[in-house]
Amino acid sequence: LILNERFCPALEMKMGMGVMETADIAVVALYFVMVLSIGFFAMWKANRSTVNGYFLAGRSMTWMVIGASLFVSNIGSEHFIGLAGSGAASGFAVGAWEFNAILLLQLLGWVFIPVYIHSGVYTMPEYLCKRFGGNRLKVYFAALSVLLYIFTKISVDLYAGALFIQESLGWNLYLSIILLITLTALLTVTGGLVAVMYTDTLQAVGNFTYSPSCRIDPKPDSLRILRGPLDEDIPWPGFLLGQTPASIWYWCADQVIVQRVLAAKNIAHAKGSTLMAGVLKVLPMFIIVIPGMISRILFADEIACIGPEHCLAVCGSKAGCSNIAYPRLVMAVMPVGLRGLMMAVMIAALMSDLDSIFNSASTIFTLDIYRTARHGASQKELLLVGRLFIVVMVVISIAWVPVIIEMQGGQMYLYIQEVAGYLTPPIAALFLLGVFWKRCNETGAFWGGLTGFLLGSTRLILAFIYRAPPCDQPDDRPSFITHVHYMYVAAGLFWVSGLVAVVVSLCTAPPDKEQISTTTLWGLRNIERFPRKDCEEMYKLTDKSPVHLNGNGGLYKDLPPDVCKARCLDGEDVNLLTTCSTSMYLYIYLLWHCTVYNILILLFRRSIYVSAVISRSISISG
Repeated sequence: LILNERFCPALEMKMGMGVMETADIAVVALYFVMVLSIGFFAMWKANRSTVNGYFLAGRSMTWMVIGASLFVSNIGSEHFIGLAGSGAASGFAVGAWEFNAILLLQLLGWVFIPVYIHSGVYTMPEYLCKRFGGNRLKVYFAALSVLLYIFTKISVDLYAGALFIQESLGWNLYLSIILLITLTALLTVTGGLVAVMYTDTLQAVGNFTYSPSCRIDPKPDSLRILRGPLDEDIPWPGFLLGQTPASIWYWCADQVIVQRVLAAKNIAHAKGSTLMAGVLKVLPMFIIVIPGMISRILFADEIACIGPEHCLAVCGSKAGCSNIAYPRLVMAVMPVGLRGLMMAVMIAALMSDLDSIFNSASTIFTLDIYRTARHGASQKELLLVGRLFIVVMVVISIAWVPVIIEMQGGQMYLYIQEVAGYLTPPIAALFLLGVFWKRCNETGAFWGGLTGFLLGSTRLILAFIYRAPPCDQPDDRPSFITHVHYMYVAAGLFWVSGLVAVVVSLCTAPPDKEQISTTTLWGLRNIERFPRKDCEEMYKLTDKSPVHLNGNGGLYKDLPPDVCKARCLDGEDVNLLTTCSTSMYLYIYLLWHCTVYNILILLFRRSIYVSAVISRSISISG
């Protein structure tokens, strides 16, 4: 590939690391001042004296704030490092996760969130407890969520952020981690979810401020998103059948994501936020994946895999150096000032992800584990425990960094997806059965989840024992590791867990009507006409309309006086809900026609290929 210097100013520079100058450091310092100001503003404004105010932001957030927070909570430092690195290594294929998320966000907003709201839960383990009864499913899911946060989020985020800082500033790895994690913990402890979501909104603006780009054509074999069934990166059957269940857990049952939507002031803002986040999920392909592909072309000797010793000298890892694609491009291509801006954006992504995880993890531990052990704990005690648990998470995260440095592979993003693919499909199966199937009971859900967890944990342990070989080395691992993609394993775990849950549920007693009256999709048809005064639902429904307003914007005459108008949908929210519904219908219409069009094109190409093969065979035989 021959690159024209007119289109890529990076070729006029020395292919090496840039140096952060005074203007760059000033931009980073200004960003920190803004973030701290917003955190203290949220601490002053937010109602942090109650569980509802601290953990769910008082359920007062609007759709724009929630949509931006959903996007930025997802796009953390592991995306800038891992997603760009996978783009450098395999091309467009890694972008399939972003497009898959667009669909699953709507599943969250239009199916799962109404059920969660109607059931009146704060956390996802609490939903499992209300839906199935008992505490073993709640404690199991809470403990598994915390472990997933440590293994796939906190440790990876810290390593990714430290890697970027090392590339740009040359600071000590652990000193940088301690400073960043202390600031993040301070922001989360002081302001709770309000501070987290307001700073997420600021950081969403920063993420779109600038993205490096050069006019470089990707390699022809890197332009396909879904590859063949035997592809080592993303086989399309495995992605559709195996990766989708794992993504359902992330987008529809993960506390970090769901907690933001539960903070909406009403159902209209909840649905609008998922639509907004779905639109924003188109952007990572262009602002992260493509720059990673560009970086591999510009720095082929450093990012492209040459040999274990060379990779170890360049980036300190024998597995490969694709993870340094994004920071190396930023430091080499961008001018003074903009490098500091991108450094601030990277720190923003790291802090956004970490403060989201800390807040959500403390919520799960406090409300689902600690309160289960201490039923009589006061709100003051719960708030104190939640803040102390954040400190514990900070200590564990710092201690785990050396482990993740040794364990991370050449593509950090695929490492995250593989670990999640072994542990989360059973959870997705339980939530889908719990929401859609009223007959599923606690016994079936427990044994289905336990079966999937044991099988997935076994495969995960084997994957850690038989690690991928170093860069450019032969793979001598057993065939059941090398020839069975983890996405196919995830698909098997999903269906096996679901099948066990169905069989056991049918063989045991059905759940009580009280358990399914408010915790299933079908229970939305039987919403009480006027809920109890102490019910903390974020919106109220009548049996005729999703609002409590008549045509003139006033309350219905039959509303009791204790139902406050502020807890109902006002005129603007009614218009927002109508707009969201119209947009959703249009989205489904376009998706259906695009799917049919692509299927027809695929069949047409296959028919041409088969015709060509038959014609050639006839000509040879003739």
